[in-house]
Amino acid sequence: MRKSTAILSHFKSKMNLSASLRSNQFHPNLRNLTTHNRNSVLFSLLSSRRFASISPSAFKDPLQNQVMDFPGGPVEFIPEMRFISESSKERIPCYRVLDDNGQPILGHNFVQVSEEVALKMYTDMVTLRSMDTIFYEAQRQGRISFYVTAIGEEAINIASAAALAMDDVVFPQYREAGVLLWRGFTLQEFTNQLFSNKNDNGKGRQMPAHYGSKKHNYFTVASTIATQISHAVGAAYSLKMDKKDACAVTYFGDGGSSEGDFHAALNFAAVTEAPVIFICRNNGWAISTPISDQFRSDGVVVKGQAYGVRSIRVDGNDALAIYSAVQAARQMAVTEERPILIEALTYRVGHHTTSDDSTKYRPANEIEWWRVARDPVARFRKWIENNGWWNDMAESELINNLRQRLYVDDLLAIGNNSVNGASEVHQATKCVLRYIKGTLDYRVWFNFNQGFNLRGFYERYCGTINC
Repeated sequence: MRKSTAILSHFKSKMNLSASLRSNQFHPNLRNLTTHNRNSVLFSLLSSRRFASISPSAFKDPLQNQVMDFPGGPVEFIPEMRFISESSKERIPCYRVLDDNGQPILGHNFVQVSEEVALKMYTDMVTLRSMDTIFYEAQRQGRISFYVTAIGEEAINIASAAALAMDDVVFPQYREAGVLLWRGFTLQEFTNQLFSNKNDNGKGRQMPAHYGSKKHNYFTVASTIATQISHAVGAAYSLKMDKKDACAVTYFGDGGSSEGDFHAALNFAAVTEAPVIFICRNNGWAISTPISDQFRSDGVVVKGQAYGVRSIRVDGNDALAIYSAVQAARQMAVTEERPILIEALTYRVGHHTTSDDSTKYRPANEIEWWRVARDPVARFRKWIENNGWWNDMAESELINNLRQRLYVDDLLAIGNNSVNGASEVHQATKCVLRYIKGTLDYRVWFNFNQGFNLRGFYERYCGTINC
């Protein structure tokens, strides 16, 4: 509009000048000039205004010259050539509630946890660690072919699961057995899957530790890295279209963030505004590849902003921080219909899998320091003890109960193994099981683990083969 007005005024001035010429109403200084001189003067006047309509100063609009209206929002123009730095001067801070001694840090801000929820969180963390210890040893004895532990990452598993709703759908990687445990998957069901027996939900068609349960909204684990991330976005978009009060949650490691699926999924989620929570377990290692050899960015959290995804970095060994961050993320994802990225900084104390020996690529003293100084289970125990919710007696009862349940479930899984269990072995196992149930004598299990053949200790403890 401003340009049109200026152009119109310019032409009006020319027309007025032409009219003056025709009426011979010249400026007094022009009247005495000859026709030739008069024309020369007029040509000079007109020439001086010839390009006035297209000169930058003619229609100068401060906003027009400094900002460009571009898809996605206004873009400011600057006169200097300025490259964006490859990294910020300061690293993204990490949200934390409890220090390494289980004490709330100064100025802490977290979602309050009831005694009931806190105790279940702790008992499930201990259960997960006990389960990992026993099944890891079972693999080393050749009783199962493969296993994955979550030692050192229990807080991410259990605390995140506690902050979610049962209607939220979970797309795990392979180190999230704790999420399934929280949702009610029993130790017997875990054992059935690991031994691939006839009671396994997957009927023995999956590798051990590749759990799945439709009942618990837990999609089956896939060995392929990061494929579940984009699946979660699609499921989240479906939940959004169906107007469900739920979100999708996907877990992956720092190695998974190096896959193309991760980048495609974040962009997909941002554009579709899908209610999905991305939880990255940044434990520093993608099997034997350290994060320094994976990317030069400030971890994974900064990649969320690049794709327009709200993000936060959290202490992955702090159960209260994880619980608070995931609950807040779920609230935003569901109510605001937006994706959220959570980077949980932690450390994989165990080997990557039973096929790995992590001491070949990282120092043993580093592993031990994280195991002792930054143990998420011990840290959370100190907090519930300080609240008067836990003590040594309760700890002892929990450990004894877990041993009984795990050993009995393990024997049941062997007895139900339709592949390896001949009728005689099946019967003998049931007899040993009845003995353990009746006496709670864990020496039986110890002897079994030490290599005693089933018939031998069956005859030793249970009598005849026809019991």
